[in-house]
Amino acid sequence: MVRTFLTLPDVSDVVAGALGRPPVELDRLTGGTTKGVYRLRLGDGATAILYAWADAENYWPPAVNVPDDPFTNAIGPNLFATNHAALSAAGVRVPHLLWLDRDAGLAIVEDAGTETLEALMERDPAAAAAPLAELGDALRRMHTTTRTAWGRLAELTDARPAHDVILDRALSHLRLTAPRDGRLAVAAPRIEEHLRRLHTAVRPRAVYGLLHGELGPDHVLIGPAGEPVIIDIEGLTYFDVEWEHAFLQLRFESSYGRLKPVELDLDRLEFYRYAQVLALIEGPLRIAETDFPERDWMLELAEWNIGKALDLPE
Repeated sequence: MVRTFLTLPDVSDVVAGALGRPPVELDRLTGGTTKGVYRLRLGDGATAILYAWADAENYWPPAVNVPDDPFTNAIGPNLFATNHAALSAAGVRVPHLLWLDRDAGLAIVEDAGTETLEALMERDPAAAAAPLAELGDALRRMHTTTRTAWGRLAELTDARPAHDVILDRALSHLRLTAPRDGRLAVAAPRIEEHLRRLHTAVRPRAVYGLLHGELGPDHVLIGPAGEPVIIDIEGLTYFDVEWEHAFLQLRFESSYGRLKPVELDLDRLEFYRYAQVLALIEGPLRIAETDFPERDWMLELAEWNIGKALDLPE
């Protein structure tokens, strides 16, 4: 498809109506896959961030869904507004919402800063210690905000155990990726056996915490007071906290312990960790078939996780 992104004339009147003054500059920020993220510069030197949900801004092709998978296709202004309110109520710092038009698929939020926690951790690990600790406190508040059903905030269900959904999701990812890679095709029976063995070890549970869903240090900005500000919140879900922690361990690596995790079920964690390996093969391979500009990075990510998927116990 031919992608047409927003220009300054496209948004001048909208921004003027929302903020009381028009923008003088519009910069599209890189890295987003599901929505456009633009920095607005106003005539008085102030800045704000514009989110745009539109087909041209979404690089993801349709996914083959498990019907009740809450983590796929979490896109749009309605999810953003619902989740923003829930995180704010839980005392979690997110960019302040300045204006929202659900019908137009547009929102304007506070410009919470230009540096991510990931960049700060690389540049100055000592300076990153305080926001890491604050982020851990925020995650604890989220993960101890619980429900007895799981799912997106407006679609909670207890129709079946959460870990059964993840088994179906992981098996779907395996079926989709095995034909694309000969190594996975050969190993598919062993991978499925390993998945089912990990799933069988998981004990029933009916209490679910509030999760971001894909929280890496690149989804945390360093705010004006040095505080962590969580972004990309459309995937907010009530689910097993081990799903979040499997991803946190992957993305925060040696800094993970500074997040002060809640007590975890190690069998559930190990099952979710392996299921996420398969997700990090299927997703990158799927988006790499589009015109996403960072295709090579996605292929490298898939290759890294193919290696982990094939590293099976004898």
